[in-house]
Amino acid sequence: MTYKQFKKRWKKFWQTVLLSFGVQWIVAVLLAIYIWIVFFTSRRKYINYEYFKQCQNKSVIYTFWHGRMMMLSPVMFLAGRRGCVVASQHNGGRTIAKLQRLFGLGAIYGSTTKGALNVLRAGVRVLQHGNYSLCISPDGPGGPSMRMQDGALYFAKMTGAPIVPVSFSASNVRFLKRWDKFMVALPFSKITYVFGAPVFIDRNTPVEEFEKVRANLEHVMLEHIRSCDAKYNLPIVEQDLKAGEYKKFLREQRAAKRKNKGNNK
Repeated sequence: MTYKQFKKRWKKFWQTVLLSFGVQWIVAVLLAIYIWIVFFTSRRKYINYEYFKQCQNKSVIYTFWHGRMMMLSPVMFLAGRRGCVVASQHNGGRTIAKLQRLFGLGAIYGSTTKGALNVLRAGVRVLQHGNYSLCISPDGPGGPSMRMQDGALYFAKMTGAPIVPVSFSASNVRFLKRWDKFMVALPFSKITYVFGAPVFIDRNTPVEEFEKVRANLEHVMLEHIRSCDAKYNLPIVEQDLKAGEYKKFLREQRAAKRKNKGNNK
């Protein structure tokens, strides 16, 4: 058996393991424990918390960038917010959905590229419940990073529920090598949460106004991250990264390193 064949079989084995229901729950529980450790060992600051508080017991659409979801769950849980999170159907998405269940949130599986109609119908039903929230990352599941797609806006337009953008940043973090530059907060950090003013979209909003709202909301969410990260002297996170393109970039980078290593021998 060649190295490539071994590597392929080894990868397939781990993909099968990660698909297992039990393993996903174990990972979810461990992640939840870690998140609570970070939350309770860190000093927390809330900006514009009144926007979050005034939406208590109302149907709300919470939007957050895909790379900034980690530390939002405890805030939702402690505030007693009920609702669902839109999660992708791949392994990572299903694990995240199980993680969110530990924080009191259900899951709607799908994305703007797969199962979009089912997601829209299910999301509308959740919001029509009257006091349930819908949590969605408008740049997921594969990018472009920090670019708002239209899903959250359609939910708002069809149900009358407001969109409330939320985000966080922290003083002690690690960025994962992913297209979304996923931020992992570390224990004993300073964490800043920021909430945006509720955005309402009328059902009869014309196309040009709809695009204006989308662009403005994207700008607000981007500014939240930029301003909070700057306070902690964090590097500027790239925009417009895509999952497929970033994976290709990493493969090419690793191949170049192996080639240079071989040439230096």
